[in-house]
Amino acid sequence: MIWKPHVTVAAVIEQDGRFLLVEEQTDDGILFNQPAGHLDPGESLLVACARETLEETAYRFTPEALLGIYQWHHAGRDRTYLRFAYTGSLHGHEPERALDDGILRAVWQTSEEIRALQARHRSPLVLRCVEDYLAGKRFPLELVTHYA
Repeated sequence: MIWKPHVTVAAVIEQDGRFLLVEEQTDDGILFNQPAGHLDPGESLLVACARETLEETAYRFTPEALLGIYQWHHAGRDRTYLRFAYTGSLHGHEPERALDDGILRAVWQTSEEIRALQARHRSPLVLRCVEDYLAGKRFPLELVTHYA
């Protein structure tokens, strides 16, 4: 058996001092996460991030900068995740759109609210990505090259 990490994308979106998160039903209970999900076969990271954001929040998202690349091992599941987190802008909302299975709602939270709910985060990457965003970390999209 060949080991491979789970490649995921996440959108870190801030407007007026609040960050867009999703509240979702997981095997570990109801938790908070950035709009995030797995990379699909043949998909670029940018397309995956925009797609996951739309599917989980009903907001149209355009990635404008790479926030960071994060490797995290979930000891309880013995899985390693490789997360590509992007920041960018929203350009539309489809409030009538049905959200992905398991997504209870999209919520806007301040960084203080996010810190206070840390015990209910899907992973430690939720807070780390917010902290990196607030620290001004941004990398050009060209840092990652997609060959079609």
